[in-house]
Amino acid sequence: MSMLHQESPEEVDGAAQGESYTKGSSHVVIAGIAATFVITTAVAIYVLAGQKPPAATGQILEVWAHPMHTATAGFDANGASMPQETFDQVLVFSHVRLHNQSDKPLFMHQIMTNVTLDDAIHTSYAAMPGDYQRIFVAYPDLAAWRGTPLSPETTIDAGQTAEGIFVSAFRLSKEQWDARKSLNYTFGFRYLPSLTLAPQIAVTEH
Repeated sequence: MSMLHQESPEEVDGAAQGESYTKGSSHVVIAGIAATFVITTAVAIYVLAGQKPPAATGQILEVWAHPMHTATAGFDANGASMPQETFDQVLVFSHVRLHNQSDKPLFMHQIMTNVTLDDAIHTSYAAMPGDYQRIFVAYPDLAAWRGTPLSPETTIDAGQTAEGIFVSAFRLSKEQWDARKSLNYTFGFRYLPSLTLAPQIAVTEH
């Protein structure tokens, strides 16, 4: 018997068919990978193209705090005697600028000042302009830092900018305020996501 093996026509045909099948399978795999890449790229382009910039942008221009030790009057509205209470609080004044970069009006409905302490996040809603003005009547020594108030219910027309000052009050001692871990603001708009801003400047104390 010869050491050389000669393949029969059947064996040759089978090998050729296997090779052809393998080549065909590789083409299918490559085509599948290419199709997947094209689809993924198209989806990514569609998503990126569909993303819109935020309707509002903003900047915290200045922040100053006024720690206070407050004592209530020892009488009620009718003049009757009542126990006097004392407590600590911090008034936080914030000067901000908000810009509407959309093509529709923005209807702001609230402003929140958020302070992170060791125990939790403490949130205070910004006062309305009338309450802001009354603070300077109650505490005349703050008059030097009085400015144009920004209402939490401001409407900002398309392409316009709103700027002003608002105040938030926290029942915190000066020591607690000084130990804060972070400070930021949440501006709530109707029908749109809120805008969160953190001051990039130092907080001063008056």
